[in-house]
Amino acid sequence: MADDLQAWKVLAKVHRGITQDLAQFIAQLKPSDIPQSTQTVLTKALIDALGCGLYGLTTPWGLMMREFVLEQGGSPEAGVWGTREKVSARNAVLFGATAVHSFDFDDHSRAKIHPGAIVIPTALALAEKYQVSGQTIMTAIAAGYETMNRVSLAANPSRARMRGWHLTGTCGTFAAAAVASVMMGLDAATTVSALGLAGTQSAGLWAFTADGAMSKRMHPGKAAQNGLDAAALAAKGFLGPTYILEAEDGGFLFVMSDDPRPEMITKGLGSIWYSDATCFKPYSCCGSNHACVDAVMDLMRDEKIAIGDIVRIVAGIPKVVNTQTGFDYLADSVLNAQMSLRYNIAVAMVDGKAYLEQFTPERIIDPVLLDLAKRVEIAIDPEFDAKYPEIYGGRITLHLKNGKTYTKGVDYSRGMPENPMNLIEVKGKFMSLASEVVGVSQAQAIAHEAEHLFSAPSADALNDLLQQS
Repeated sequence: MADDLQAWKVLAKVHRGITQDLAQFIAQLKPSDIPQSTQTVLTKALIDALGCGLYGLTTPWGLMMREFVLEQGGSPEAGVWGTREKVSARNAVLFGATAVHSFDFDDHSRAKIHPGAIVIPTALALAEKYQVSGQTIMTAIAAGYETMNRVSLAANPSRARMRGWHLTGTCGTFAAAAVASVMMGLDAATTVSALGLAGTQSAGLWAFTADGAMSKRMHPGKAAQNGLDAAALAAKGFLGPTYILEAEDGGFLFVMSDDPRPEMITKGLGSIWYSDATCFKPYSCCGSNHACVDAVMDLMRDEKIAIGDIVRIVAGIPKVVNTQTGFDYLADSVLNAQMSLRYNIAVAMVDGKAYLEQFTPERIIDPVLLDLAKRVEIAIDPEFDAKYPEIYGGRITLHLKNGKTYTKGVDYSRGMPENPMNLIEVKGKFMSLASEVVGVSQAQAIAHEAEHLFSAPSADALNDLLQQS
């Protein structure tokens, strides 16, 4: 331990100033700095997040949070989706970010984060409050995505996750502070305080899988709210720690991880866009399980295998994924069904998909699925373990009664940047989610405004449509 502390001190000293470098990047970022390819990804991210957020209006936890923020109220600065009510921006983002993450269907990245859940609602609420242009909104979204990815990558997400942190919650405060700093036009000195105040409010523990609690759904909401508060306080002159990331005593990176990588904060900053590696989900379950879902569906379809012919199901996955989603499936909550690799494999085998209807309170207790989930064996796959999280891979092996064995490994599941969902597919997902809540014509209007937001004079038309929902 003493050796680790000494190494950390050396590492912290070498990288002293990275929080200020990140703040300067955020403060100086211009629309013209953002590559067209990145803008396209961010457009998809906006549409995807809105679909997930609207669907969140159908969930018990989404409705509870909406009721909560309406009770909290505050100055009428930003609308609450699905109502004509306005509340303070900080309360609007608490609801909006919770809604987007309400069904674990929102975008994610190899940094083991869900950036859209935090960045998009924060940007839209502040766009309403400050009446900024679509170009400024795009810049703020880019700053948020880049900040959140880099902070998580610097914490070394696999190591941080193994310490029990939910990185969407812990890194999300930085993302929200970055978005708010751009929206408010803060200079670099003020932005670094915003980041410092955001980091000291970061939180998010993984204990929700122990009992299927709703806390995971709330983590993006609190991160968004805390990051917004951080920027607002910094703008008033409230000073935050300017070495929040790299300080050896209590700095974010050294608290979060036993193997931090502070160089990732500034590596290629302004030229490498981690936003481009955003992953969009075709399945409404944990992204780390998608490779196995793809693999088992491919095997069942291509080999025309019948459920009754299977005697063993073996899932080969990395150690981190086993810790995260390899627990025994108890059918105790929708959340745990979404997180459970065993259930995800079972329902994909039987239904040939893992969409909304596969994760209802009724479906997750189906006796056939419960039996099949119990028969899923988990093995640590050395190849995928060595590559994780650069590759979210998985391997399925099916052993049949006739002695035959079929194996399929997937490096890049559907929706990963190497196997992407295009804009048409993302809009299709949006329509399937949003139409259920607001109807087809309203959903089409929202999708149109979202697709063209970055060239619009403001977000008023989009926000108005969301509040009519």
